[in-house]
Amino acid sequence: MARGTGTSKAKTNTKGFWGKSEVFAFRVPRPYKNMEIISDIKAMQNRCLAARDSGQKISFVPTMGFLHEGHLSLLREGRKRGDLLILSIFVNPTQFGQGEDLDCYPRDFERDEAMARECGVDLLFYPEAEAIYPPGYATYVSVDGPLTTTLEGACRPTHFRGVTTVVTKLFNIVMPHVALFGRKDFQQLAVISRMTSDLNLPIDIVGMPIIREEDGLAMSSRNVYLCNSERKQALALNDTLRQTAEMAQNGESNAEKILTMAQGRLHAEADLEIDYVKICNAQSLEEVNTIDHESVILLAVSVGKTRLIDNGNLIS
Repeated sequence: MARGTGTSKAKTNTKGFWGKSEVFAFRVPRPYKNMEIISDIKAMQNRCLAARDSGQKISFVPTMGFLHEGHLSLLREGRKRGDLLILSIFVNPTQFGQGEDLDCYPRDFERDEAMARECGVDLLFYPEAEAIYPPGYATYVSVDGPLTTTLEGACRPTHFRGVTTVVTKLFNIVMPHVALFGRKDFQQLAVISRMTSDLNLPIDIVGMPIIREEDGLAMSSRNVYLCNSERKQALALNDTLRQTAEMAQNGESNAEKILTMAQGRLHAEADLEIDYVKICNAQSLEEVNTIDHESVILLAVSVGKTRLIDNGNLIS
């Protein structure tokens, strides 16, 4: 049954998508026990099926590793929301385009393992690429429309097909009740939410706030690439978001005027190359001319060889 101490409170039986009828037992979690590390897909599926059959609620945080405080915030929330907390670490090759940083993407499994244990992770799923995409693999999951063709989708045309495919596979392996994603990857969260809804997957998708460094830079595994001078210039991203929010909250509703200011602020940094700066509806990601409470500004820039993304609400 569920780990933890205290009196459980059972939820009404519901028919499980992957198995038997279930009763979710909500308990106060105790300090973590020994964390299991599983690489074999079938072993992971069997372990998760057994957990569901015993009435455990599964929380899941999929990552590409090189964990930072942003990931840890997802794990801590996942610990609260489920009886069994699962972390996956998999650098997914299908979401990297030609010339992107797949080969040099930062990796440190021993460090990640220690951080996962500290957060109370129960199961760490660490598959090989050959297991996720065996020889002859030919099936992909795609979300059509502006959610995937704008912003990151316009800059990286094959990116989201890789994301939705691997997340679908991970969902089918882990069979979670709840999955947590950071809002720094705002478009990714929107795409995964749409995919989960469209495919009627019985998973609660939870978006978590952006976690920032003390200087305001959004936490990212790629921040390690930045040298000191690049790091200072990268602070222009958060500074730009702050200034655009100030304009909006002071009454400016013309998206073009806000974007002109934002682009000018970013262009002031000599080593920044802008991929895009756009103001979109938070649900559809379609560009807007007039901002409201549903408007979000999203930007992507390259600082030297490092590509960074960030976003923020314009009206709180």
